[in-house]
Amino acid sequence: MGFFKSLKGEGPKSIGGKEESQDQQQRSSEKRRLFGHALPNQYDPPAGPPPSHMRSTEYEPPPGPPPGQYSKATDTFAPPSGPPPRQTNATEDNPPPYHDWTVIPDTALLPPPPAIHYECSANNASWDDAARAHDWCRQNPLYSPSKPHPSLYNAVQNGDISLQKPQEFKGDLTQRGKGQWKATTKFSCTDCIFLSTLPLYFAVEDSPLMTGRSKTIYFEVRLLATGGNIARQAAGVAVGFCAKPYPSWRLPGWQRASLGVHGDDGRRFVNDPNGGVDFTRPFKPGETVGIGMKFSIAPNVQGHGKAHAEVFFTRDGKRDEGWQVDEERDRESDSVLGLEGGMDLYAAVGMFGAVDFEVQFAPGGWLYQPESA
Repeated sequence: MGFFKSLKGEGPKSIGGKEESQDQQQRSSEKRRLFGHALPNQYDPPAGPPPSHMRSTEYEPPPGPPPGQYSKATDTFAPPSGPPPRQTNATEDNPPPYHDWTVIPDTALLPPPPAIHYECSANNASWDDAARAHDWCRQNPLYSPSKPHPSLYNAVQNGDISLQKPQEFKGDLTQRGKGQWKATTKFSCTDCIFLSTLPLYFAVEDSPLMTGRSKTIYFEVRLLATGGNIARQAAGVAVGFCAKPYPSWRLPGWQRASLGVHGDDGRRFVNDPNGGVDFTRPFKPGETVGIGMKFSIAPNVQGHGKAHAEVFFTRDGKRDEGWQVDEERDRESDSVLGLEGGMDLYAAVGMFGAVDFEVQFAPGGWLYQPESA
């Protein structure tokens, strides 16, 4: 044992560094066989730089900047010519029936009124009626202005205008001539309204902001009788203008985009379902009353023109009273909606109870000529 031990301890010394080096190589070879470990220098990296450092001539990016970083986007995707489309509202996509000039406007084109049960006298509309009208207006937005066919526009300028008969009307409506109508109602006729089939004011054609000149619209009503054969019967006529659509069981001036002068008490209403404002004396049988509007351009404080609307009222061929539409804006916010020249406006004649009257649209039959004012 001692002999072998001495050999184990003295072997490397007797043969020097060469013996020791061979022994280490054998042990390394055995480890590689068992564990698969490679020598540090067995797998050298391939010649040349790594892929991320390739020469620029081998894998170059396409010419130009990457997508989304074009310095001049308009060079690739130029916008279409002309201004961008306008932002629209509910009314701008709601053309009136007259936009198709081949169609004669009819009451059948109007939205039907809700079921109404009257529990009060004709000239004292209930709050329930007003609430129904408010809901109806919310569900039926105003018509957007449209350019009329020349034949329709010329007919209006010549006074060749018809009236729409509402469903609530009880009586007779007859045409006496071009632009001249006669109506006789029954005692049971509740609040209702005649509207002209075509606008007297076309916003697209008549607006002073478009034409640079003023525009006047006007018509007259001759009151023949009120109350029938019953003394002190509640009855009356109202004259005015409004935008469409309008609830057919409401008098002019009670709902949005409308104004009117009421003959039973002489008060005026502008988008006002309440008591109105004192204006003139009541209408009397035998009188001819007229109502008109004049649209013009008035400079404001900034020096830019804006639409200006004036209402005037006549009695028996003479100018009686009037008011500026802007006055209503001072009294109540947004109360002049649709009345300053931006919407089409129709003639409106309201009635209740037993009345007998004539409507005159033809200028040749007027007692008052607006051009002379």
